[in-house]
Amino acid sequence: METLPTGISVLDRQFGGGLPSGSVVVLKANPDSQSELILDRFARIRRCRYLTTVRSAGAVEAALSLDGDEETTVETTDDAGDLDEAAALTDDLPEGGTLIVDSVEPLEAEASPSTYAEFLDGVRSRVDDAGGVAVLHALRGGEDPRTRRITEQVADVVFDLRTTVTGTEIANRLVVSKFRGGAALEEPLKLKLTDEVAVDTSRDIA
Repeated sequence: METLPTGISVLDRQFGGGLPSGSVVVLKANPDSQSELILDRFARIRRCRYLTTVRSAGAVEAALSLDGDEETTVETTDDAGDLDEAAALTDDLPEGGTLIVDSVEPLEAEASPSTYAEFLDGVRSRVDDAGGVAVLHALRGGEDPRTRRITEQVADVVFDLRTTVTGTEIANRLVVSKFRGGAALEEPLKLKLTDEVAVDTSRDIA
């Protein structure tokens, strides 16, 4: 099984070069976090199909750092909760490419558990056939959709970005609690999310 880099050097070092091809990744984060920087790195490292369910395609293209050699195709849904439309827009995944769904919450919210599970099975099949990686951006806020557990259960890897704000700093910690086919991290990674994704080397003061 091929290992595919994530585009984030600290993660690639932790995972022995990247993620196994065919992996489905869930990135959980608060809407007001800098989690889109992580999506940006995934999009830039190889050819990418980026499905946006909330923002316009133009807004996503403007926000992405599309200055690399790889091609990113941004698609948007007419109906954010339409699983058939989402499946059609994610069907043509480049060989070895990345699929990003940003965010998956509208799809989770509108579908029955069985229909949503079938959609995720289709995503997994397409990513596996292409030998690529899928990233599902799962935002927190209020009560999670009832199908969020299905998202996490189907996922091979669960990234949980936790952002805390104190009087002196904004701290971002990435918890990797699940890694099917690899080793989950024993400790959170403290990340610096400004205009890039890097290790935060500042010391915590008790």
